[in-house]
Parts: sequence; structure tokens; C-alpha cells
Amino acid sequence: MSASQKPAATADREAAEWFARLGSTSVPTETIHAFFAWRATPENAAAYKRIEGHWERMGRLRGDPEIEAMMAGIGKPGAGRASARAPFGRPVFGAVFAVLVAGAGIGVWWALARPPVYATAVGEQRTVQLADGSAIRLDTDSRVRVRLSDGARRIDLLQGQALFEVAHDAARPFVVSADATTVTALGTVFDVRRAGDDVRVVLVQGRVRVDDPRGGQTVLAPSQAATVTPRGAQARPVDAAVATSWAEGRLIFSGAPLGEAVAEVNRYLTDKVILDAPDVAHTPISGAFRVGDRGAFVSAASEVFALKAQPQPGGAVKLVPRRTKSS
Repeated sequence: MSASQKPAATADREAAEWFARLGSTSVPTETIHAFFAWRATPENAAAYKRIEGHWERMGRLRGDPEIEAMMAGIGKPGAGRASARAPFGRPVFGAVFAVLVAGAGIGVWWALARPPVYATAVGEQRTVQLADGSAIRLDTDSRVRVRLSDGARRIDLLQGQALFEVAHDAARPFVVSADATTVTALGTVFDVRRAGDDVRVVLVQGRVRVDDPRGGQTVLAPSQAATVTPRGAQARPVDAAVATSWAEGRLIFSGAPLGEAVAEVNRYLTDKVILDAPDVAHTPISGAFRVGDRGAFVSAASEVFALKAQPQPGGAVKLVPRRTKSS
């Protein structure tokens, strides 16, 4: 063994530590660069692939009652001794478990067995840098689960909205699932949003394939959007820059009904805007506003539509016609 080489056990331990580190928090750019430098060494790259393979197999074993019972006991007094005696009855699980415990300890195994979930609070936005070079921009009140392996890159949009900038890797498709809708892409930028039972996909650049719950497929070109409902998918032209302006911290409305604009603004607010003006709820509004800037939106809407802002108990504000007395 040359001086530049390291024992396989050391590489495996470092790989498991990197896997847990990249999957447990919002990862700074300098950490990504350090990871790429570490993975440039052939034995490190091979070790990381082994860890990804272990993680993928562990994912397939989730849901097994014996495994779930053991996982639930981790961290409790005596859990390690009890787990060591437990008759798993599945050789492959025992082998994977032994490799991970020997390489990096029970804490890392726990991280690998549970795919990382990234989330934002109401009014918060966050960018998650993935180990493959892709990036996920999470919008307000959103959650994604990330599963990377040798054969695929799978993202579950559990809630809300996210913009995906996908690093090209023909050998590993990038698939985003939102309930029963899946979006498959290679080297592209696209936006996915969940709203109740509906899913909206906006393509900024590249190509994506949208598979809907009824088994249909829709291939989008740039500046197209697909709205997926339980009845299937429907594609239409869209201004991609406007549809994804939230990722730059702005909300751009171009002829949107006032009621819809209020609902969009409210996604970023804990203290909401209440529109109590039926006569103007469907009147179009155009303008650009900083996300979370309730004051600017209320001021503009009040001026354009002759509305009055009434502070409400708890922090909300109600917009009513100026001729209506305060309630």
C-alpha cells in the first residue's frame, strides 16, 4: 500500500461521516467543496459509493416490524445491548448493520436509515446544496426528503414548493415525487408546487417528463407549466420568470385576481391579510412585492382598489371598502 492510500475501513468511516454530514443540515458551500476534494481520491469515491449502496438497501428494509422496533429503541438506556441480542432473521440487514456500526457507529447508521428531511417555516426560504452538485431552493412552509444512491436521485416534495437546479448525471435520473405525481429530469431547472390535491410543475430550462396519477405522461419545454389534478395533467405556456420570482425573494403579479394575490402573499405571513371586499376580489392586480412585505402589499391594494386596512385582534389586517365602517 502506497503512502497516499488508506485502509478501506478508514475510507468507509470517513464516507459514512460525510454522508451523515451532507444529509443532516443545510450544507455550506465550503463544505461541499471539501467533500468534492475528499471524493477525488479513488478509494474515497469507492467508499462513498458503498455507503450509498448500503443506504439504498436500508431504505428498502424500512417498514419491517422487527427493524422498526429496533430503530425505535435506539437512544434508550440499554438499547445497544438489546439490539445486539435481537433475532433479526434477515441476513442482509445484519450484514449492512454490522458494516455501518463497524465503520462509523450507531449514530451514523441511524442517519443513513432515515433519509434527511429539509424544511422551512412560514416566511422562510432556504437553499440546500446536494452532494451531486444539484441545489434545492425551498419556499415558505415547505418540506422535502432527499434520497441519493448509485442508481437514482429521488426527492419527495412532502409539502409546499421548491425550485430544483439539477446537475447533469445521465446514469442517475433525478426524480421528484409530489404525492402521486412524479417529475423526471436530467440537467435542468424546474419548479414544483403542491396545493391540496393539485401539483404544478414549471419548467425554466431543459426538459422534464411529468407522470400523472392516471398514468399519463407530459413532456414540458421551457416556459411551459403542467397543472396535475386527480383527473390528469394539462400543459400551458407560462412566464417562467414570473412563476419562479419567489426564488429571488419577489412576488410578481401580472393580471392576477386580487383574491389570488392575497392568498399568495399570505403564504409568507403568520399575520395574514383578510380580504373582505367581494366586489374587487376578482379584479386583476399587477405589481412586484418583496416576499413577506405585508405593509407594501396592503398599501398598494388599498390605494388601487379604494380599500381600508383594519387591524384585527391577533395581528391580522382586514381589507374592506372604504365606504364600510370599521367593525
